[in-house]
Amino acid sequence: MTTINLEKPLTNLQVELLKLFARNVPEDRLLAIKEMISDYLLDAARDEADKAWERKGYSEETVKEWLHKK
Repeated sequence: MTTINLEKPLTNLQVELLKLFARNVPEDRLLAIKEMISDYLLDAARDEADKAWERKGYSEETVKEWLHKK
């Protein structure tokens, strides 16, 4: 097995993904894994956006104001 020295260490997520992708996975499973990852990241982004929205006190009225600004 070859060891690669990197200047920046890999994150824990990168290490786990490398372990997973080191296996020969059928294409349909690979696509399902990619979809799960993208769903997870989308959910995380939505959660962060919701937190920011609440922290800033935005509402539907805020959006209406934005839409009517020239």
